[in-house]
Formats: sequence, C-alpha cells, structure tokens
Amino acid sequence: MKLLVLAALLCGLMVLTTANVGSGAGGLIPTARSYRFNMSSGCPHRWSHFNHRCFVYVPRSMSWGQAERNCKSMGGHLASVHSSNEYRYIQKLTSDHDYMQTWIGGTYEFEEKVWLWSDGSSFHYTHWCPGQPSGGNQNCLQINYTPSKCWDDLECGLHRPSVCAKKKSTLLG
Repeated sequence: MKLLVLAALLCGLMVLTTANVGSGAGGLIPTARSYRFNMSSGCPHRWSHFNHRCFVYVPRSMSWGQAERNCKSMGGHLASVHSSNEYRYIQKLTSDHDYMQTWIGGTYEFEEKVWLWSDGSSFHYTHWCPGQPSGGNQNCLQINYTPSKCWDDLECGLHRPSVCAKKKSTLLG
C-alpha cells in the first residue's frame, strides 16, 4: 500500500514539474506556472542558484512596480543584494544582455527616509555610484549604471528589465 501511495505522489510531482514558459519582448520569460525544478539546486527551470536563493533575469521591460508584481507572481521579489559576491553574480545574469540597466528590489521609503529591500531583508550592503542616491522623485534602484556598473536611484515608472530572487525550494533539499 505504501508503494502505491509513493507511486501516486511521484506521478503528481511529475505533473507539477512541467514548464509553461511564455514569450515576450526579449525572449523567454518565466511565468508563475514554471514548476519544473533543477533537482540539484532546488530552483525552478531557467532559474539559477546562488547562496541558498534562486535568481532569474527577466528581459521584458517594465516599471519597478510591474517588475515586483511579476516577481511575486513567481513566488519571489525583485532581488536584494547582501554582498559584493552576490552583486557580481546578479550582474553576471545581465551579461548576455549587454549589462543593461536593470531593476532590483531597492526602494526608498519617504516617511522613514531609508532604503529598503522589497523582500523585507536588511539593507546593509550598497554599491552606489558616486553622487547616488540623488533623491528627488527617484525612489527605485537600478544596477549597471555608468561604465562602473554601480547603483543608481531612478524614477520608478521608467521601464527596465529586472532580476527576481526567491528562496530555493525546501521540497528538494
């Protein structure tokens, strides 16, 4: 009987591991229904693994808010950055796209006058360009600004590609 239950569970898992990848400007875009996992990393298909999290570059240009909602639809948030190694890894995800200026999860909170990550993690590591953040109506964080590939605050309604992040699956390891 236990073997029958195990077989049924495995069949169910196989059904859930099918991928549904949409296409859009700039190529393939993961969607909320991308369930196929890389068994060795615990990350969904087309996502990559670094430091217990999964990351994906989304080439479709969107506003910061649209990009965050897109990441949330896939079970994550726009990427937060916690070390120089992690920043270099995130930048590498943009390398096939000429290091385009790209949204990550930093946003400025007016009342508290602090930068926050959309995933709620601590905002300690930074890689701001000289003279940034410049303030004004620029309350969202883009990477790969200037030839130095540093951080810049930018108006949130402008359209950029993005990098999403989420915790790796605990179902697989």
